[in-house]
Order: sequence, then C-alpha cells, then structure tokens
Amino acid sequence: MTRRKQNSAAAPPSRRLPILLRHAWFSLNQTFRRRLARTGVTPDQFTALRTLLEHDPQGLTQNGLARSMASDPNTIAVLVERMESLGWITRARHERDRRAYRLRLLPAGRAQFKRVRPIALALQAEVLAGWPEKKREEFLEDLDWVAGRCRAAAAAGQAGWPNIMAEVWRAQKSVKSRDRVLNPVLRERQRRRR
Repeated sequence: MTRRKQNSAAAPPSRRLPILLRHAWFSLNQTFRRRLARTGVTPDQFTALRTLLEHDPQGLTQNGLARSMASDPNTIAVLVERMESLGWITRARHERDRRAYRLRLLPAGRAQFKRVRPIALALQAEVLAGWPEKKREEFLEDLDWVAGRCRAAAAAGQAGWPNIMAEVWRAQKSVKSRDRVLNPVLRERQRRRR
C-alpha cells in the first residue's frame, strides 16, 4: 500500500481536526480583524478585555490572562503594555506574589469593550446562522470539550491527538446529543448562571 493510500485511509484531508480548527480560527480572526479595523481595537485586545471583564473583579494575573486566552506569556506582556498605555487596564503588583501583576479593567477599557462587543456578537451570529439555537449551543459545548481535552493533553506533556480524537469521535457517535455530559468547565458555568 502506498503512503498516500495509508494517509487517506486514516482521515480525509479536509476532515482532519487540526486543519479544520486552524482554518476556522484563522478565517474567524481575519474577518474579526477587518471588522474591527476602524475601531482601533484588535481581536486580541477585545479577547483580553472580555476575559478580564468575565473573571474575578480583583483582576487576573498576566499568567492567568495568558492561560485564559490560550496565548503565550511574551505575547500577553506586549498586549498588556499596549492596553495599559491606552488607559484600558491597570497593572499592579500582586498582593501575595511579588513576581506577578494583577490586571484590572479601567472604565475606558469597559467602554471599548461595550463599543465593539456588538461587532463580535454579529459575527458569531453570522457564522452560526442557519443552525437552530439548540444545535449552536451543542456545537459550542462540543468545541469547548475538545479544547479542554487538548489542554489536558498539552498539560500532560503528550500530543495525544490520535487517542484523544479517537475518544472524541467514539463519544460523539455513541452519545445522543440530549444525553451529552458537559465538561466540568461548562457545568460550572451553567451552575453559576442559575
């Protein structure tokens, strides 16, 4: 059997999860960047503002923001410096860990978030248009679950893609959507909303 036949037997090229996720993220990010162009806010700045708004009112550390945004500490350090210079956030030494900084939103940052949030909501609605609300929610829950599994594999120091994806697809096929168990993060979010 040729190498090409072996590869195609594993999964059709258009259905490989890493490629699909990369294409989806890249297209979404580029579209969002173009729509935000006249606002002076970048997609990363918007995500940082949203993340700070949704988390502890005492603020997040820079490392906490990096983890929440799935970014690296160096990128976040540059992003934080820029947002601080714009007067959107404040950065202060952590009260217990002198190596860490606690980030908090300032009123100007909240105003920027409120100003551009409708653009983000409209893009999400456009991307998910055509699906019933229930299917949209299930898709976002499934995507969050896959992201959680990927984080777990990375934390364990293993790529784990073949095993993780085999488990994901088995779970998808064997569990009816109404019976799916949410991952712990989603379960906690839903509990807090109640």
